Amino acid sequence: MGTKSLKTIKTIDVQGGPDAILFDRFNERVYIFSHIAPNATVINAVDGSVLGTIDLERMPEQAVTDGKGHVYVDIREPTDNVAANDAKTMTVSAHYPLAGKGGRCSGLAIDIKDQLLFAGCRQPQMMVMLRAKDGKVIDALPIGAGVDSAIFNPTTMETYSANVDGTLTIVKENSPTSFAVEQTVQTKESAKQMVWDSKTNRILLIAADYAPAPAPPAGNAPAARGPMVPDSFSILVVTK
Repeated sequence: MGTKSLKTIKTIDVQGGPDAILFDRFNERVYIFSHIAPNATVINAVDGSVLGTIDLERMPEQAVTDGKGHVYVDIREPTDNVAANDAKTMTVSAHYPLAGKGGRCSGLAIDIKDQLLFAGCRQPQMMVMLRAKDGKVIDALPIGAGVDSAIFNPTTMETYSANVDGTLTIVKENSPTSFAVEQTVQTKESAKQMVWDSKTNRILLIAADYAPAPAPPAGNAPAARGPMVPDSFSILVVTK
């Protein structure tokens, strides 16, 4: 879609069940991540051509890039880890286990300068800090329930964890080996996705109100969320 005209430029067919997207400036590629195979589809951002797919072997969630040829993806199920990918060859170079510190990871952020990854996990509810070069776990701190996205702010050296329980956990990086939960901000239960405004250092979260959920389905099927209340969409702004 053109940013000025808002008109569709090209439609690209992607297989699987897309759930996340990442743009990597390193070689101008877009990654589409899916909970089912193919786990990652790589697109040339210049002409929209599909360059190939990556078999992550597992269910990916959020991804980050160091801008130097490495793309990292947190893997939620069935084995909790962070997958390190070579952006040149479109292959997985390593899987970093979380050493039991966290599970069902659904958020991932990166401190590019210090080469640190922040994996937000649901079971247990922890932010796991690990080195990007080799996956060594450095520390883990408690966060809110149901993390669904994470962002690192290099200006304030803070990592934000947006959680389904209606909180925003802020983890401060005091040094590459010292971290602390700085603050827990009350937001809204649906505010689980966010972006960082680098010009103002504000965090913007999307939220809405939902009607009561229907009766739980039979078997092991996931519970459905109730319908969104009309005209309840909102953007929450978090600032210092």
